[in-house]
Amino acid sequence: MKKGKKIAVIIIAVLIVGFGVIQFIPLDRTNPPVESDIHTPPEVKAILKVSCYDCHSHETVWPWYSRVAPVSWLIASDAEEGREKLNFSAWNRYTPEKQAQLIAEAMNEVREGGMPPWYYSWKHSGSVVSPDKLKILEAWAQQYATPSQNKGD
Repeated sequence: MKKGKKIAVIIIAVLIVGFGVIQFIPLDRTNPPVESDIHTPPEVKAILKVSCYDCHSHETVWPWYSRVAPVSWLIASDAEEGREKLNFSAWNRYTPEKQAQLIAEAMNEVREGGMPPWYYSWKHSGSVVSPDKLKILEAWAQQYATPSQNKGD
């Protein structure tokens, strides 16, 4: 076997072994109990569940590929970061003012196309917030414009 071919075989073997080893790095893929869910009209809840809940609630769906590194790292990180920024399953932890702020920030992200992220929407085509869905969300979000009008929880 030529030297170049030996090196290629060694590199491939190291990559295969490395891929196998990284599968054993533990990740937190748990869903804590829902403390209190945000109260919304059914049409809003349907949009939030499809477009937001995988990263912004304790109701994350962990598909098979969420167990394959390095993709699992991205999915677990997104869920952890999403829950830290906005968690619909712990809505009771936020004051009415904070709820209003979170809804306003979330709506800005959705309007600007930042949420849901493109790489999530790529695999979950139903999660894209269409103009019709955006109108529904914006009408609902108006109740959060002034915290004293908040009827979210």
